[in-house]
Amino acid sequence: MKIGLSTYAFTWRGSRHVHEPMTLADMLQETATLGGTVFQICDYPAIENFSTDQLEALHRRARELGITLELGTRGLTPEKLTRYLDIAEVLDVSLLRSMFNDAESQSTAAEAEARLREIAPRLARQGVTLALETYEQVAVATLMAVIEALDHPRIGVCLDPANCVAALEMPDDVIERTADRVTNLHIKDFRFTRADGWVGFRLLGCPLGEGLLPFGAMLERVKPVERGINLIVEHWLDWQQDAERTAAVEAEWTRHSMNILRSIES
Repeated sequence: MKIGLSTYAFTWRGSRHVHEPMTLADMLQETATLGGTVFQICDYPAIENFSTDQLEALHRRARELGITLELGTRGLTPEKLTRYLDIAEVLDVSLLRSMFNDAESQSTAAEAEARLREIAPRLARQGVTLALETYEQVAVATLMAVIEALDHPRIGVCLDPANCVAALEMPDDVIERTADRVTNLHIKDFRFTRADGWVGFRLLGCPLGEGLLPFGAMLERVKPVERGINLIVEHWLDWQQDAERTAAVEAEWTRHSMNILRSIES
């Protein structure tokens, strides 16, 4: 098991909303500074336009810092997965996270299964595990039916129980249904708050351990230490009035999460 950060831990600090957005090199450095040994470049489209030289430089920097790289994208089209497997080869990545759908295409269960069967031989040859994330657009039962039909050692689950709440799938149920197939864990806590005027609710992130994520139960059921499953920190942080405060809160949440994960690691 390794612990580390995702680009989703830098949603604001890596964006145009701050004066000097953090680069991937900056994010790698923070990961190392906080004791992380894995960094997931997730839903970061700019990586698709990196030259081979740029990818090799990124890989060298990660290696210098003692960090393993992972990748994340969305969608299951052969073109998308092939492109990311090409990138994975240069970065020496062995874990690729994806989802059934992206902005351009959606996969039915049958289409997803067919597309995954097509890409499975390359996953095996390249030694890359494809982790399909739990999220509200695809019922967990559908996701698991496809994964179990394939029953392939290189196709598993990226477990993030928070995502499924919007589809009224409860975290404990999602964990139990997916646990045996989990190959990657996204760690983000969440809670509901009343919307302004007490009209409805907002589902947002919060510091790890202060919300509704059954974190301890998830670790006990999935057993990431024993199974060598990496823990990747993400956040659902909303804008905090101004860039300076938002960046500060994001950094603090990240430190807080990594402090907790380091205690598990040790």
